[in-house]
Amino acid sequence: MNLTRPSKLRAFLVLGRISNLPTVWSNCLAGWWLAGGGPWMGLLAVSISVSFLYLGGMFLNDAFDAGFDRNHRRTRPIPSGVVTEREVWVWGFAWLALGMAGLAWLGAATAVWALLLAGCIVFYNAIHKIMVIAPVLIGACRFLVYVAAASVGLNGVTGEAIWKGLALAGYIVGLSSLARKETAPGRLQYWPCILLAAPLLLAGLADDGPDQEAAALCSVLLILWVVWTLLQVLGREHPNVGLAVSRLLAGIALVDLLAVADLSHPAAAVFPAWFLLALFLQRFVPAT
Repeated sequence: MNLTRPSKLRAFLVLGRISNLPTVWSNCLAGWWLAGGGPWMGLLAVSISVSFLYLGGMFLNDAFDAGFDRNHRRTRPIPSGVVTEREVWVWGFAWLALGMAGLAWLGAATAVWALLLAGCIVFYNAIHKIMVIAPVLIGACRFLVYVAAASVGLNGVTGEAIWKGLALAGYIVGLSSLARKETAPGRLQYWPCILLAAPLLLAGLADDGPDQEAAALCSVLLILWVVWTLLQVLGREHPNVGLAVSRLLAGIALVDLLAVADLSHPAAAVFPAWFLLALFLQRFVPAT
C-alpha cells in the first residue's frame, strides 16, 4: 500500500488517533511499575504490543462507524474517500493480530490478558453506537492494559495494579460518557464528572505513609487539570465537547502518575512528559 501521499499518511494518523498513544505508553508504565517493575525490555515489548492493539481498535472504530460517518462526519478518512472501508478493516485486524502475537510471546498469562483485551476492543467497537454500556467497555479496555502490563512485572498482577486499574477505568467511563455528547446538541450532563474523581478517591483511601505527600501533589495536578477543562464546557449552550474530551484524554498520563505516586524515581518524569506530548500531538491529529 502506498503511503507516500501526504493525504493518505495523514488519514492513517487520524484513523489511529496517534495523539493518544502517549497515554497508552503511560498506562503500560504504570501497570508494570505497580507490579514491581522488572527488565526494561519487558516494558518496551508490552508497550509496543499494546500500541498495536490500540491502533487496531482505532482503525476498527472507523470501520464499524463507516455508515454513521457517511451521514454525520463526512470528513473522516473513509467517507472522504482517502482510504477504502476494506483497507481500514484489513489494517484494523492486522494491528490486532500483531498486538496479540507480541503479548502472547511474553508468556501464557499475558496471552490470556491479550485475548481478553482484543475481545473487549472488538465488542466495544461493534456496539458503542447502540448500547449505553459502551463507556464501561472502553474503561475495561484501559483496565486490561494495566493488568496486561502488570503481568510482565516482577510481582505479576498485584492487588494494587488491579485497584488502581479500576480507578483509571472509572475515569475513562466518565470521559467516555461525556464524549457521547460530542455529536449531540444541548448541555452536558454533570454525572459523568463524578467518575472522573475515581483515581482521587482511591488515592485518598490507599496512599499513606511515604506515598502520602507525593499522592497529594499528584492529586492537586490532576484536580487542576480536570476542573480547568470542565469549566470550559459545563453550563454552556454549545460546549466544545471534543476539545474537553481531548484534554481529559491527555490527563490519563496524570492519572497514571497519581497511580504510582512516586516522585523520587527519575522515571516519574516520563508521565508529565507524555501528558505534554499528547497535548502537542493533538494540535496536529485529533484525539477523538
